[in-house]
Amino acid sequence: MTFSSSPAADVPDAPDTSAGGHGAPLRRLTARGRGESHRVASPLELFFDLCFVVAVAQAGAQLVHAIAEGHTGEGILNYAMVFFAIWWAWMNFSWFASAYDNDDVLYRVVTLVQIAGVLVLAAGVSRAFEDHDFLVVWLGYLIMRLAMGTQWLRAARAAEGAERTTALRYAGGVLLCMVGWLGLVVLPEAGRPWVFLVMALVELAVPVYAERSFTTSWHPHHISERYGLFTIIVLGEAIAAATVAVKSGVQENDALADLLPIAAGGLLIVFSAWWIYFAVPIHGRLRSSKQAFLWGYGHYLIFASAAAIGAGLEVAVEQAIGKAHLSASAASAAVTVPTALYLVTVWALHSRYFKVGFAEQLVLPSAALLVIGCTFLGDWAVPAAGVVSALAVATGVTLTARTAAGSTGRV
Repeated sequence: MTFSSSPAADVPDAPDTSAGGHGAPLRRLTARGRGESHRVASPLELFFDLCFVVAVAQAGAQLVHAIAEGHTGEGILNYAMVFFAIWWAWMNFSWFASAYDNDDVLYRVVTLVQIAGVLVLAAGVSRAFEDHDFLVVWLGYLIMRLAMGTQWLRAARAAEGAERTTALRYAGGVLLCMVGWLGLVVLPEAGRPWVFLVMALVELAVPVYAERSFTTSWHPHHISERYGLFTIIVLGEAIAAATVAVKSGVQENDALADLLPIAAGGLLIVFSAWWIYFAVPIHGRLRSSKQAFLWGYGHYLIFASAAAIGAGLEVAVEQAIGKAHLSASAASAAVTVPTALYLVTVWALHSRYFKVGFAEQLVLPSAALLVIGCTFLGDWAVPAAGVVSALAVATGVTLTARTAAGSTGRV
């Protein structure tokens, strides 16, 4: 991940080295220009996202199993740890690619190696949840991080001065952190949550340290698009997981009447989640280090909660057909808690900067509280949460339209 320690506008544009796979098969990995126009996600980046969602799906599936079996606390902890590895590797690549993607042969190969790493990680998710064995997860993460370190070393070779120092700091930080993550493999199980906490903070500190004296040339519009695309894919995975769960419940238990309200509520939640995220363009705010750090790091909660919504819908389906060993309220909480977390986090990172007046600011936080309240409505908790989410969208659109109409009338 790459962040600035000064406003982006202060960084001169590098020459345009737009990716496209043309020219020599091996080229210098030099910085791209922040002033590039029409900068969009590349096909390789889209493929990268799609493969990473495989790991997200595995983490979600194991979270469903843990909650359904009554191991909620343990399942959430394992989910948080595994999801951090997936999210952090994805984010590091996305910000690096925004600044240095030259799309030559070696860049593509190293990126494909990172994809292979996340698939290895995905293969180890079930062992991490069921047996507390993080070896395969660690190996997958190691593959991804070694590839990322290689990219930074390539960038350092082509750079000079402060830029080269920053690239070397990134490479060193990435590789040294892997030593610390070994604690998840070799230390006793009781100490692993502390290893995770310490190493997560160390990983988050690497960009802060690396970019103290040089700002990498990430592209605000490109970065906001990358995050938006990954949000769409994660929400799509939530719909897919819920659809499979409903289909299975209908086929095995002929419980269509019980599952239709859950399906309808789930759709309303996911549709509302998409609408709320994309209600306003955010790239204009990604100008300084403070804004970029808060926004980029905060997406851990957005992505994790979006994926957990799908897992929660699966839990609600399993509880409705009698396959989950938990109460209706507990199953409902598996949907309402991540939904509320998503609403609050999107408001904190996106929406609040564009809201005018107290009423507009109050919509999403109030909706989050109401969604939590829906937890105690028994079998109708999920559809009620869906209605609340949809009403939040409708209310927000109405208030925004009124504000715009009032502004126009005053001109």
